[in-house]
Amino acid sequence: MTRPPGGYAGKALIVDVTGPDATTLPLDEAVLRAYLGGVGLGAWLLHRLAEPRADPCSAQAPLVFVFSPLVGTPLTTSAKFAVVAKSPLTGMLNDALASSQFAISGKLTGHDAIVLTGRAAIPSVLLVDGGGARLVAAGDTWGRPAAETEEVLKRRLGRGWRIAAIGPAGERGVRYATISHDGRHAGRGGLGAVLGAKNIKAVAVRAATKIGPADPDGVLAAARDLRARSFGPATAKYRELGTLANLLAFNAISTLPTRNFTGATFVDAPKLAAEELHELRSATRSGCASCSIGCEHIYRGRNGQTARVEYENVFALGPMCGVSDPDDVLAASARCDELGLDTISAGGTIAWAMECAERGLLDAPWLRFGDGAALLRALGEIGSGEGLGALLAQGSRRAAAVVGGGSEEFAPHVKGMEMPGYEPRTLQGMALGLAVNARGADHNRSGAYEADLSGDYDRLAGGDAQVTAAVATEDRAAVMDSMILCKFLRGVFDEPYREWAELLRVVTGWDIDAAELRATARRIVLAKRMFNLREGWVPADDWLPGRLLSEPVRLGSGRDATLTPARLREMIDGYYAIRGLDHDGRPDGRALEDLMLMEGAPL
Repeated sequence: MTRPPGGYAGKALIVDVTGPDATTLPLDEAVLRAYLGGVGLGAWLLHRLAEPRADPCSAQAPLVFVFSPLVGTPLTTSAKFAVVAKSPLTGMLNDALASSQFAISGKLTGHDAIVLTGRAAIPSVLLVDGGGARLVAAGDTWGRPAAETEEVLKRRLGRGWRIAAIGPAGERGVRYATISHDGRHAGRGGLGAVLGAKNIKAVAVRAATKIGPADPDGVLAAARDLRARSFGPATAKYRELGTLANLLAFNAISTLPTRNFTGATFVDAPKLAAEELHELRSATRSGCASCSIGCEHIYRGRNGQTARVEYENVFALGPMCGVSDPDDVLAASARCDELGLDTISAGGTIAWAMECAERGLLDAPWLRFGDGAALLRALGEIGSGEGLGALLAQGSRRAAAVVGGGSEEFAPHVKGMEMPGYEPRTLQGMALGLAVNARGADHNRSGAYEADLSGDYDRLAGGDAQVTAAVATEDRAAVMDSMILCKFLRGVFDEPYREWAELLRVVTGWDIDAAELRATARRIVLAKRMFNLREGWVPADDWLPGRLLSEPVRLGSGRDATLTPARLREMIDGYYAIRGLDHDGRPDGRALEDLMLMEGAPL
């Protein structure tokens, strides 16, 4: 194989943890240039390595840790990694990102990706460094939270090791369990359950080589410029109050989902707002590795317990469940971290169960909207598997199929993934983004809310303009998640594709331009859809919960907002047309050649 481009090792490590046995898969430069890294390269690897229609938690199902050409450079926010697998929650492609030193050390093992297959004979930890891949017994780390596991393994393994671990939820196979490192989580879609099914408690990596950029001086100049811009107004709210600054703003415009999407405003929102918590509960601020923004805000709850707080976990464990006591919400967030649970799916599933209990569909009189103690009890049962835990561990889609009684109509998911804190009836561009996204209900892979909140469109009446905007935000996300750069930087780029191409040029040495990157974005989005098609996707999967299309939601002004099935259908058809898909959301044969997925395509 020829020398890889700057920023790349040019190979993936494939570890069958049954043995363990490790092999190296060369990655052709054409593939690297076509998919970049992160979620893009992860999608390509899953196409190549995953057995079609395999159970996500089967031994043969691969789980991929993917790095990117920018990892290890001084470019701000570039210390990120992607975890990619078939989701046990949705049965479709899932990718999740996390920021930490694990990304840098993982790449410096000398690989662009580390792929796990098989199942270890006993609970184990996978070690990867210059000596290759090997297993050690998980021992007393099994059953511990991810953070405790990290600390134990750091002491046991010695200096230089970086560890990504699962909590008890991943061990028990909860379908929305996370993989965590340094208090940050590859959270959505149940990747922790996939790792747990392989009997792997943690993956530990240690740097063993160097991977340099093509133009070191050019990278340093670009890093200085990007760092300076990252302190500007585009990131001010993240530095000052974090993403929780969105809570009062969303409440004011009736787009804060409340009590399982029965409302869009929460009367007690001020009790949970960043402004209130910052004044009374703020403990400290922090930031990710290699990040100049520092968006992370940590608050202190009852008994001095601290929790990392951002908009989505407060939404999901607060207004979504009708809970207004900040101590209860902070405790619930901390409990999710201890167990290793995705807060959005946990909150959404519990909110659905609260409604079921109030309707008499579940025999759980203790489970009621607004009851913080009930929220904490439900999380405990999910973690232990007792009581309602086994049912709720399946997520709202599977649980609704068991309970029935019409509960399927108000289960808050798309493709099995619970919905984030954006009300689709009052953000109708986002309604489209949630419906069609490959990962399911997702605010990070389809940021169509950017268009809704820009003031340039009527957010209560989705149409052609929102369709075009939704496609554009999905494309931009595909590139940022593959390079990988934090989404909080998106506002600092005046001409994103041109500026991203320049970053890639100094790192890789490629003569790349904005037009090529736009094509890359489309390729990555289509590759994700093609994986889902292979795994059984049907047109009905690109849709929203029945409640959102049959019930209006009240605005603060007293008017109602409505999203009709006809309007959503029209927007989806428009999306398909722009993407070059037929009426059933499928591409023609000509589009597939460019994906490099066919036999004979370069490895």
